[in-house]
Amino acid sequence: MAVDQSVVGWILASLLGLAALCRLVARRGGRRGGGEGRECGVVGTDGIVTTGKQCGSESVNGDGSEADVIIVGAGVAGAALAHTLGKDGRRVHVIERDLTEPDRIVGELLQPGGYLKLIELGLEDCVKEIDAQRVFGYALFKDGQNTRLSYPLEKFHSDVSGRSFHNGRFIQRMREKAATLSNVKLEQGTVTSLIEEKGTIKGVQYKTKDGKELAAYAPLTVVCDGCFSNLRRSLCKPKVDIPSCFVGLILEKCQLPYANHGHVILADPSPILFYPISSTEVRCLVDVPGQKVPNISNGEMANYLKTVVAPQVPHEIHEAFVAAVDKGNIRTMPNRSMPAAPHPTPGALLMGDAFNMRHPLTGGGMTVALSDIVVLRDLLRPLRDLNDAPTLCKYLESFYTLRKPVASTINTLAGALYKVFCASPDPARKEMRQACFDYLSLGGVFSNGPVSLLSGLNPRPLSLVLHFFAVAIYGVGRLMLPFPSIKRMWIGARLISGASGIIFPIIKAEGVRQMFFPAMVPAYYRGPPAK
Repeated sequence: MAVDQSVVGWILASLLGLAALCRLVARRGGRRGGGEGRECGVVGTDGIVTTGKQCGSESVNGDGSEADVIIVGAGVAGAALAHTLGKDGRRVHVIERDLTEPDRIVGELLQPGGYLKLIELGLEDCVKEIDAQRVFGYALFKDGQNTRLSYPLEKFHSDVSGRSFHNGRFIQRMREKAATLSNVKLEQGTVTSLIEEKGTIKGVQYKTKDGKELAAYAPLTVVCDGCFSNLRRSLCKPKVDIPSCFVGLILEKCQLPYANHGHVILADPSPILFYPISSTEVRCLVDVPGQKVPNISNGEMANYLKTVVAPQVPHEIHEAFVAAVDKGNIRTMPNRSMPAAPHPTPGALLMGDAFNMRHPLTGGGMTVALSDIVVLRDLLRPLRDLNDAPTLCKYLESFYTLRKPVASTINTLAGALYKVFCASPDPARKEMRQACFDYLSLGGVFSNGPVSLLSGLNPRPLSLVLHFFAVAIYGVGRLMLPFPSIKRMWIGARLISGASGIIFPIIKAEGVRQMFFPAMVPAYYRGPPAK
């Protein structure tokens, strides 16, 4: 069965690539025969597990009867989960290190697929009254050319689109909404460890903001304390990779070339992003490969941005970009990638960036987190009693499979696109990058398919693989025109090999069986424990 699907997949990918190539040939023919110009539309502290109850510490929940669920962290995932479980009648205790408004340079773009999940959770009003901007797609720039890629939203309500905003404002709105529920308690404190008894997590040990040490108990503890999680090592096998860093700026009072669109510049050495975060502000994220960035304090960073980055910025926002650099409010953040590798533990669950991360190039993190919350909510709804931790843990193993269509599609696309979009001296990589730009520029199924994957509207891993190899086959076909040569055929072979080398390791890390054949995973069929 697996062999048959792979053969069909290669055939479909080949057909897509050939169809794209035919359109390219037709365009070239049109230029030669009719003298028409190029077709161009309007371009828009590791968690130390404590065995037994802590002596000398005060217990908040006593025997655990005051909460059904403890949530560690009140970011996007934690706050949304608190409201969702609270709305379902669960008694929820949220412990967040800092309840003041966060100030981050990522987590500012919610894809349409994520907005649909927000609606499903009843949280869509959290993007109101924060000056959030609607986003209808992307504009892609490369070597003086550009193309607009619109989200395929024709089948959805007119309100459905992407949303971009200040991350902190969005989180505060969700915290406020969760706090309106009488059965949800938000508390500021720092969780220092998980409390374990005989292999089962019983609760958490934490310090309040005034330094008092307390213990809280509940049948289920959900850890979603973000990318810097100090508890994840207790619950998974983290393999964190840092391929690059983002340098963040805010451009003020400027108009992007295409309103209400995210802008991706395929720059050298790696992409630059622009998107609105309010009616007067545009976020700029400059990707710097590796874990080292130019020094900000001695002026190295400003010089790098002005001499290397600024010449590659579209002329419409060049002046605003330089002004933002001169203003000096430059921030950096490492871009982390971590496949989900859970270690199922009775009484505890990981979610959000503490559990799974991908390169933020495609802005898919919040979509994955919100989708995970929908999956978990639906699994927990039939259960009123969460106290049988081992049985609950076995049941919730299905969560890791049911989340895969959305999570693995977005994770794989983010990792693959980042590698393709980065500049390289390798001729095969150069061809792959150009083929990707030209393929997306063809429009129709060639742009709608990949964009629907990126936006979370079509979370189908097989469709992702088909389009990825269609781009590679399209690239090889371009090399063969007008006449093939030994050198071009060699580059084409290396292009296919390079494409395989990009996507297959990512798929392996995601899990081939869970990603493409979830019905073969026993946990997929697990029903709720008998009452």
